[in-house]
Amino acid sequence: MRILIIEDEEEIASFIKKGLCSENFAVDWSGTGEKGMELAKTNDYDLVILDIKLPGKDGIMVLKELREAKKTFPVIMLSVKSDTPAKIEALNIGADDYLTKPFSFEELLARIRALLRREKRITGPKLKIAELELDALSHTVVRAGKSIKLNKKEFALLEYFMRNPGITLTRNMILEHVWDMSADPFTNTVDVHVRFLREKIDEGHAKKLLHTVHGYGYKME
Repeated sequence: MRILIIEDEEEIASFIKKGLCSENFAVDWSGTGEKGMELAKTNDYDLVILDIKLPGKDGIMVLKELREAKKTFPVIMLSVKSDTPAKIEALNIGADDYLTKPFSFEELLARIRALLRREKRITGPKLKIAELELDALSHTVVRAGKSIKLNKKEFALLEYFMRNPGITLTRNMILEHVWDMSADPFTNTVDVHVRFLREKIDEGHAKKLLHTVHGYGYKME
């Protein structure tokens, strides 16, 4: 799952990004509304965290333009207590939630997970396909009762596949949702990680779950 943070206070942005990365999210950050708008319009994010007070184009303007551009991903607004009128305006023009500074990372994470569960393809923190089970909260993967150890990127990749069962995911789709904007789209990193993941979840099992769709990408079913 890929998240964009639009926040001009680097310390706060770093705090959020570090926490989200530890939870296996791919995270991009912008310190200005203009750059954040550009990223949000050109990348396929699952959720955006947007500060109300930004230099230049503020969060309200960014949110309004994103909704006018038909961007429907959930948006959590960050504000201070004195921003009450702005918070009301943000909710009226399409914000999904807001969080008042200072806040704990645990509260932010809970709100993020609640919003992501609202999406049609999100069924909750526990996912299951055949005898393969993934728990997004405890970061555990089990197949046929046997625990599987995955690194952070493999875990994020598997979660993306399991939240989209039976759907062919192109390499670009995978890159956009599992990696951040520093990823090189011209490398074979997706294929390499899929190969490693397949070895860990399918090896030794008669029924294969991760399939290559030649000329398009991969799917899990």
